[in-house]
Amino acid sequence: MEAGGPNRKKRKPAAGVETADEAPAPAETEAPDPGVGEEDDGLVDRISSLPDVVLGDIISLLPTDEGARTQILATKWRHLWLSAPLNLDCTHLLHRYRNHADRAAGVVSRILSSHSGPGRRLRVDNLHHFDLGAVDDWLRSGALDNLQELELGCYPTVALLPSFTFRFAPTLRVATLKMCNLPDGIIQGLHFPLLKQLGLHYVSISECSLHSLIASCRALECLLILHSTGFGCLRINSLTLRSIGVDNNNSDYRIPVHFKELIIENAPCLEKLLHLHVGAGLHLSVVSAPQLETIGYLSDGYYQKVNQDYLCKFEFGSTIIQGLRVDKLAMVRTVKTLAVQLRILSLDTVIQLMACFPCLEKLYIRTPKPSNVWRRKHRDLTRCPDIRLKTIVLDSYRGIKSEVNFVTFFVLNARVLELVKLGGCSGNKEFLAEQRRKLQLDKRASKGARIHFTTRSCVRYILDHVRDLDVIDPFLL
Repeated sequence: MEAGGPNRKKRKPAAGVETADEAPAPAETEAPDPGVGEEDDGLVDRISSLPDVVLGDIISLLPTDEGARTQILATKWRHLWLSAPLNLDCTHLLHRYRNHADRAAGVVSRILSSHSGPGRRLRVDNLHHFDLGAVDDWLRSGALDNLQELELGCYPTVALLPSFTFRFAPTLRVATLKMCNLPDGIIQGLHFPLLKQLGLHYVSISECSLHSLIASCRALECLLILHSTGFGCLRINSLTLRSIGVDNNNSDYRIPVHFKELIIENAPCLEKLLHLHVGAGLHLSVVSAPQLETIGYLSDGYYQKVNQDYLCKFEFGSTIIQGLRVDKLAMVRTVKTLAVQLRILSLDTVIQLMACFPCLEKLYIRTPKPSNVWRRKHRDLTRCPDIRLKTIVLDSYRGIKSEVNFVTFFVLNARVLELVKLGGCSGNKEFLAEQRRKLQLDKRASKGARIHFTTRSCVRYILDHVRDLDVIDPFLL
């Protein structure tokens, strides 16, 4: 959106937000108000004709300072930001003012005192940069009533959250808590009737309180737990959860209790189960999850030396997978998407996993080494029509012989293959032409199969926010 035209008039600054880093901004300007649908120098302001409620939703999706600046666009926009759902990102403002916490805090206080719209989102990742008394005042502000999204963290040190943090429990839909202690006395008795997405990052919480917290979220759909401690085992019994992501790695060995076991006892709606760290020895058991379609990452240790204590163990009913070795094979037919991390690219390993997950349609592979192990014991598979893979994504592709052989196997034998995506490739035209020839596309089993080369990494292995669990394909960058 353009901020006015060549004949802009001067007006008061946007409430609460300065427009320069070093000093208060000069008076801001506005465009002449052409009215709805009226032409101005050959242009038509069509967006202003949208209903105020729609424009308010658009403004609430902008960063805080940019949302405030929409007041200069036209007369119609002057009141919109002050009445739109408030998106208050204190972390962004702190960076905006070059870590001058006093200036950022002053802006936050002015915004809250002038804003009359409902609270939509509050983010303060770095509470220790601000005066905690001021933060408590912010949390009590009426401008944050009915808050829907909350992201609070005590970075850089783990500490207690402000006392008014949980006054928003009845209205929250998304909550992310970082670098904090959650004592039993605070968690017990809380209820989050509308909460759909919960993220816990570097949180210290007891096993009893963690189970109580999850049970209090009756509408919970996405749960992300990263580097958190204080509990050894997490048992999931939820009628609503659709996605779970965990990273149980924590390098602070002074902490006596570490997350080592995840048991999915009853999760009838669970579709995605993601273990995001491959060397932390998690024991994961799935007792009942009849809709489970997406799993990752399975790994043989990846960069680390193979040590049974650090390999993850997955149990799916009677199927047991230690690292990437299938110790007890029973078919799991619900799984359609699988992500694996391999120290050495091994066709034997992948074929064994395909036997375990016979309905697999998407396969994501990350590997640091190009060696391709295949002992030819699966030669008969080349005559089998039942390779159901439609998509294969291989990261760090260099086009060496072992990788070409690996990909070619599927090109020549996967009869419903639609896409092979190879990431981290050279952009050299001669290289790409040579690879297309070596991969024998003219002999492909699926006539609709395509090869897509990209110079960028194309497999996601880090989730930054619980919202990442809600995407259709969490592994695709």
